[in-house]
Amino acid sequence: MTKRQKRLTLVLGVLAGVAIATGLILNAFRDAMVFFVTPSEVMAMTEMPERKFRIGGLVEAGSVVRDQQTVQVTFRVTDTAVSVPVTFEGILPDLFREGQGVVAEGRIDSQGVFHADKVLARHDEEYMPAEAQAAIERAGHPPGAGKGY
Repeated sequence: MTKRQKRLTLVLGVLAGVAIATGLILNAFRDAMVFFVTPSEVMAMTEMPERKFRIGGLVEAGSVVRDQQTVQVTFRVTDTAVSVPVTFEGILPDLFREGQGVVAEGRIDSQGVFHADKVLARHDEEYMPAEAQAAIERAGHPPGAGKGY
């Protein structure tokens, strides 16, 4: 093998290694990415995604039902235009309550029920996810409409 062939083999080997590493990194990012959607966007979907995503909005007043035998909770997330039923099995955050901002991460089934793995509640008096606030404003409600909703 000549010096030129050795150099070419080395360069091709390095390029192949970089390409494989880049592919693995991009695949890991794709699996870790979680998209945020509003209830209106969920209802507009023609086919339900198989991967996890986040849904955010307000906990609809009067929709929280706790199973007395287990830690399962069902509630509805709304952007004041549309609401989506959510089920969650686990301990809810202390700040979780009706009329407050919430983000749930999980998957939706073919019946349109969102099965949450995680539920995140607002962290202060004025908090609401930016996307949820924008959806409420698009629905024709003024900023801060989520308070007491």
